[in-house]
Amino acid sequence: MTFDLAKLAEQAMEMQKEAQRLQEEAAQETVTATAGGGMVSVVATGAGEIKEIRIDPSVIDPADPELLGDIVAAGVNEALRAANDLMQAKVGQLLPPDLGGLLPGM
Repeated sequence: MTFDLAKLAEQAMEMQKEAQRLQEEAAQETVTATAGGGMVSVVATGAGEIKEIRIDPSVIDPADPELLGDIVAAGVNEALRAANDLMQAKVGQLLPPDLGGLLPGM
């Protein structure tokens, strides 16, 4: 069995290009997460950019601003987790199914 280093390098470059394309594709997609029983909704891109935060006015209590902060933080964290999952799912398409379990986070 011969080892073709040039072919291997070409395949690696193709995988890198495809990974870049999938990352760019995921960056254009959005995920939505909610917190506080749906009182706060957060939209993020697959690249982890927060695009929108919607807050139900009934959750705004001037006597308890910490509660609103906690709910918003929970929504943002959930949206970022979903964005990360989206990105991993996109890039994970490049891996053969038997390798996916060997890499952390995939």
